Amino acid sequence: MWQQNYVPVADSLALSTVAAAIPIFVLLLLIGILRKPAWIAALAGLVAALFVAIGIYGMPAPLAVSSAGNGAAFGLLPIGWTVLNAMLLYNVTVVTGQFAVVRRSVAGDEHIARFGQVP
Repeated sequence: MWQQNYVPVADSLALSTVAAAIPIFVLLLLIGILRKPAWIAALAGLVAALFVAIGIYGMPAPLAVSSAGNGAAFGLLPIGWTVLNAMLLYNVTVVTGQFAVVRRSVAGDEHIARFGQVP
């Protein structure tokens, strides 16, 4: 089992904290200052995180890669589940002819959505 060292940089908590924040700095630099697309910034942040974990914190490479995969699954599965349910709801409302009611309800015309007529 790998034992994490929380202060790997010169036994300095401040320097170790800065090293651990490198992926966040990379992400914010690419998105905020260089105006790169989010997917490019995310991949660069992932590479920076792997570099910090393996190179600075001494994490074994297979464990770091499997952790990245676990994080991707943990992030993508809830998003996929939400999109799947949104598509299912859309298809059910279209097939049953109730999509207009949902559309009016989302648009804020509650009276029309409830009663189907203009007051």
